[in-house]
Amino acid sequence: MLNVNNVSLRYGGRKLFDDVNIKFTSGNCYGVIGANGAGKSTFLKILSGEIEPNTGDVSLGKDMRMSVLKQDHFQFDQDKVIDTVIKGNDRLYQIMKEKDEIYSKEDFSDEDGIRASILEGEFAELNGWEAEAEAASLLLGLGVDTDKHDRILSELESAEKIKVLLAQALFGKPDVLILDEPTNDLDLPSITWLENYLADFEGTVIVVSHDRHFLNMICTHICDVDYGKIKIYMGNYDFWYESSQLMAQLMKDSNKKKEEKIRDLQSFITRFSANASKSKQATSRKKLLDKITLDDIAVSNRRYPFVGFKPEREPGNDILIVENLTKSIDGVKVLDNVSFIVGREDKIAFAGNDISVSTLFKILAGEMEPDSGSYRYGVTITKGYFPRDNGKYFNDIHLNLVDWMRQYSEEKSESYLRGFLGRMLFSGEEALKEAHVLSGGERVRCMLSKLMLSTANLLIVDQPTNHLDLESITAVNNGLIDFKGVLLFSSHDHQFSQTVANRVIEVTPESFYDKLCSFDEYIENREERKVS
Repeated sequence: MLNVNNVSLRYGGRKLFDDVNIKFTSGNCYGVIGANGAGKSTFLKILSGEIEPNTGDVSLGKDMRMSVLKQDHFQFDQDKVIDTVIKGNDRLYQIMKEKDEIYSKEDFSDEDGIRASILEGEFAELNGWEAEAEAASLLLGLGVDTDKHDRILSELESAEKIKVLLAQALFGKPDVLILDEPTNDLDLPSITWLENYLADFEGTVIVVSHDRHFLNMICTHICDVDYGKIKIYMGNYDFWYESSQLMAQLMKDSNKKKEEKIRDLQSFITRFSANASKSKQATSRKKLLDKITLDDIAVSNRRYPFVGFKPEREPGNDILIVENLTKSIDGVKVLDNVSFIVGREDKIAFAGNDISVSTLFKILAGEMEPDSGSYRYGVTITKGYFPRDNGKYFNDIHLNLVDWMRQYSEEKSESYLRGFLGRMLFSGEEALKEAHVLSGGERVRCMLSKLMLSTANLLIVDQPTNHLDLESITAVNNGLIDFKGVLLFSSHDHQFSQTVANRVIEVTPESFYDKLCSFDEYIENREERKVS
């Protein structure tokens, strides 16, 4: 059990949260949610002991071990992959090192024998004989092949390093597992494996994630960081979301009725307080009015941007024909004779190999030439493109956001542009930030604004949920559900793909798969294809 007792934290004059009292118990998974800046990651750092609270304390049960997903992707660069994973249980790793040092001595003494015997006992208690097998199993589950287990970590790609650090956190079956954005940059098979692993995990899991499907699959409780408080709710993310929306509506409805009653009473008092025959009734109503109080609806830290895509014209019957597109990058083939036809009702989720999908999108957007093959848009089609890498739109761009937006808008007036930016959560002075200083999430909101201004009837959208908080992801998700045009998109957000797509195309350097189906049906078919 992990106990949080009267914890408070302030930065300067700003209160993140105060008087937090929570008991995290074994067998449960707690999803920590809240707006950007609410203090989710900071709370995890308090739980792990990385940050000291201003008041209160955090206590871990006796002889219990906590494991934390490391965020420094370079910390273990000079270590072997398998050793990096075993370091997840630091005591076990230290025992292994000390044992090796003792057994390698040429002048092995009686004292060394006694020490080695003690170490062997502790080594066995910590399941040391199974350490390498367990580490290898975790790596394989996350998609790190056996031939990479004895490599130095610095030799791996960035996405593979993340998987190794995740395996490190999971290693040795810790009693408490703290994960901050564990699905970032993971591919779909790895996320699915992690969901299944955590669903069977016997200890306590505390996780921050912007992946709604992931939270729904693993969470037994939701920790909501809002209003300067942290409250625990039973159930997964969807249950919390639906319940919170219902409660907010009930409170609004209740207050609306009270407001109507107040207006009636105030009107009566105004009309009759000067009338002698009615003054007694007016006085009694004034006493009743004084007793009516509106329920306080706390102002949430959460802010939802407005995301809506309105095509200037409807697409015709001819949308897009792709024929035998082939492309190699640095001598490696990423697309091999890719062909498909897009219909006017299509919202296609592209899955498979990320590099292959992004390359295909760049070609279709006109930003890259294929080695061979062709594509042709219908005459009614206007296209908008949201790239995965948006650096060229912001790096070294010394324009404030009003002027940055003006580049892409037919309407040039500052009041219009500021209004547009305000709906995307850039209000007041924030609209005067320079483009090159924006955070990842702010850049994405700007790129979404650019896409909305295009009024295109065919959108090519590559990973639009990267860097966004749950509120912005929900807004983009709903905006693309409501979009009346044609959509080609990729996303690692399972719920996003399931709720938007009516067709799935899987693209890898070796294969191509195209099916008119939901994303969940694609996942089921994918597993069946593996078996067959």
